[in-house]
Amino acid sequence: MSELLKVGVAGLGTVGTSLLRILERKSNILAHRSGKEIKVVAVSARSRDKDRGVDLSGALWFDDPVEMARSPEIDVFIELIGGENGSAEASVRAALEAGKHVVTANKALLAKHAVSLSALAESQGVSLNYEAAVAGGIPIVKTMRESLAGNSVDRVYGIMNGTCNYILTRMEGEGLAFAECLADAQRLGYAEADPTFDIEGFDTAHKLSLLTSLAFGCEVDSDAIYVEGITSITPEDIQAADELGYRIKLLGVAQRTDSGIEQRVHPTMVPKSSAIARIDGVLNAVAVDGDAVGEVILVGPGAGGDATASSVVSDIADIARGDDLAVFGQKAETLTPYKKARMRSHEGGYYIRLRVVDEPGSFATIARCMADKGISLESIVQKSRDAHSNVSGMHDPDDPQTVILITYETSEMMVREALEAIASENVTTCMAQVLRIEKLK
Repeated sequence: MSELLKVGVAGLGTVGTSLLRILERKSNILAHRSGKEIKVVAVSARSRDKDRGVDLSGALWFDDPVEMARSPEIDVFIELIGGENGSAEASVRAALEAGKHVVTANKALLAKHAVSLSALAESQGVSLNYEAAVAGGIPIVKTMRESLAGNSVDRVYGIMNGTCNYILTRMEGEGLAFAECLADAQRLGYAEADPTFDIEGFDTAHKLSLLTSLAFGCEVDSDAIYVEGITSITPEDIQAADELGYRIKLLGVAQRTDSGIEQRVHPTMVPKSSAIARIDGVLNAVAVDGDAVGEVILVGPGAGGDATASSVVSDIADIARGDDLAVFGQKAETLTPYKKARMRSHEGGYYIRLRVVDEPGSFATIARCMADKGISLESIVQKSRDAHSNVSGMHDPDDPQTVILITYETSEMMVREALEAIASENVTTCMAQVLRIEKLK
């Protein structure tokens, strides 16, 4: 390869245009740090006519990203198109088959095709780098693949979606409902017009699946992740968490167990004293538990043009230096098949919110159903009914009461079976709210 590293960029949205600006602005320092001049020589996007605020006059334009991926004019193909299939997958495969290095920010693509793509990259002797695909500007991939290479990882977890963290932070800080916070997030550009991928937890799940492979040397399997979003969280849950000494965060958690690897994404009550509880707004945080180093936590912006482009630049610089690491820290052929852990007791217990009919025997029925499933209760809190007073200040005896249960260690299966039994007794008026309580430092 010449002393000039020629780059082609596919996708000129927020991240793509930020990347072009950074490469232009930092060209001299990047050349000194990587040993080569890095130059964008080709670009591809949907529209040639759109004003993106960057100078594209010195780059070749390709209408088809696959054609650019195969072009002899480039050494490195940057995929910023998005999507798990279509032109993103086709162009990345074409680039690897043509012996081009690839840098991508596409977690959906990797969550589905990582194993085959990494094997292809290794067979061609080229790099497939993806720092920007997980937690935006946080260098978690480099940390796990390189800095923690001497550690056996027991658990990796974190806040990996800024949209959800922003919404939960606003709900707590201002007492707002979920829908109102989501509307504000969309207005400010923190959430998409269709926010389903973020708020239902799928974005976090894709990122977690990549970290799981890095942590445990197994194949990527995003379909094996238990996924639950934040749409059911209410101000009542936020307030209850606060009173109990917790905050609610959407966490992605992967950990090694005796029976396999556990992967889950869900709203979680975390102790206020924990480091992860203090991550607010659109920030992300990822924690890794290593046997030698202990717990390492990385905090930073999980999205945004400049932050994500910063990670793309880091990957390009590694290629310029000749750093050639296995995609998941070890050869693709040595990755073990993913083995899903069997259901086990959750150490932190559960928070359960019920709306209970105000009739004699209701509480006894709930306690009996819990006991029948071997669930021990740490506390039972009956919330004030002030909010349900009528205009005269009197309580309506037909109004159900809010009851909050905190369990000791038990399994998800036992909790769900107990709640099904409670529902069959007609002592509650709606579906229970269930949140895990995570034991964190």
